Amino acid sequence: MTDSDYDLLVLGGGMAGLPVAMKCAYSGMETVLVEDDLLGGTCLNRGCIPTKTMLRSAEVAHLARRSEEFGIEIDADITANLEAIVQRKDDVVESIREGAYENVADHDGVDLIEERGTFESPEELRVGDRRISAERIVINTGARPARPPIDGLDDVEVLDSTDMLFLDTVPDSLAVIGGGYVGTEYAQMYSRFGTDVTVFQRGDRLLPREEPAVSTVIEDVFTDEGIDVRTEAAVTKLASDGEGIVLEADGPDGIVATTASEVLLAAGRHPKTDDIGLEQAGVETDEQGFVETDDSFRTTADDVYAIGDVSGPPMFTHSARDDADLLYRQLAKDEEISTEGRVVPWAVFTDPQVGHVGLTEQEARDEGYEVGIGRQDLADQGKPKALGEPEGFVKLVTDAETDELLGAHVVGEQGAEIVHELVLAIELGATADQIARTMHIHPTLPESINSAAGGVHKPS
Repeated sequence: MTDSDYDLLVLGGGMAGLPVAMKCAYSGMETVLVEDDLLGGTCLNRGCIPTKTMLRSAEVAHLARRSEEFGIEIDADITANLEAIVQRKDDVVESIREGAYENVADHDGVDLIEERGTFESPEELRVGDRRISAERIVINTGARPARPPIDGLDDVEVLDSTDMLFLDTVPDSLAVIGGGYVGTEYAQMYSRFGTDVTVFQRGDRLLPREEPAVSTVIEDVFTDEGIDVRTEAAVTKLASDGEGIVLEADGPDGIVATTASEVLLAAGRHPKTDDIGLEQAGVETDEQGFVETDDSFRTTADDVYAIGDVSGPPMFTHSARDDADLLYRQLAKDEEISTEGRVVPWAVFTDPQVGHVGLTEQEARDEGYEVGIGRQDLADQGKPKALGEPEGFVKLVTDAETDELLGAHVVGEQGAEIVHELVLAIELGATADQIARTMHIHPTLPESINSAAGGVHKPS
């Protein structure tokens, strides 16, 4: 016997769960949203919005220190008031989060239950002291920072990406374990706040999913800014020595020990699937714990779906939102939907920014394409020079037979913004010639796209 019956139950109110619940409710489905934390999930509360707010503060500090380059004299030391920076971040996040709660409260078709939910069957969840059933259930429980097997990890106090958002003083030194998106953004942020930062990356370069030349630009910028980048350096042991945390890393020169006042663990994310009773529902997971789904978000249990980070890569807010829109069209409008062939761009909000869509050159070759390459260095363009931001380039990867764009890679000032022209180009099947013939305003940063497209050639 259940306490309540619904058309739809959404477990998790993140950036996929919240919109799918709202959209389905607007379509007339009686919907319940179960969330035991804060609406908005990782992105709003512990990820995208708070980190970009604090990165902006770091950028302002960096520009202030460079003021003489632009003919501006600032007669004061530039210091980061971390307490004020965190307060600004909290204010921004709270203003957005309040809107989410207001939207749910104003909608009679959505019941929000702020308690933990666990499956008792494919149709029923235990939510607090209640049992709730629904014809269809959507899992959107997200992911949490992963904890890799490092000797001594459980014996010392390390920070994760959430902890970094709430520090009240700038650390003297910070060791970052992981050179991916999270690790690089926090490394540069805290370096610009005044922390002595060292990055330990197990692989041979930072940002291993990007073009190798993109990684080189970021590594060079980091080095110029005083960040100690150690690649091929796997952290194997952590220990406290009373004054800080000692890290032992196995690198090209053997085991090297480094001491830092704080350690950030930025070694990926793990799905929140280990405590929601999936076995009771017949929902299977892969070896990493991500919910197994088909390209229409169906799990191995009838009428149970999974969207967002809990179902694995791509783990981005924009792809989670697209998951929600596709699933809504399937559940409420009975449309046939699929993620097959979906174009998912992404960005890294370092400075310079990285924008990425489609295949790298190597990926295109591995898929059997004969490729064409167009590249434009920003140092040879007017607007980047005027801005004092010449680092980086635009690289286009095309199908040499059809001239269609296969991939685009932008590293440079506002790279995460200007890449969207190339996202649309891939969506529409545009060719490099069409992009090259498209008039671009001068002087602008996207002119570099125009120039790169005009220079596409087939490498020998």
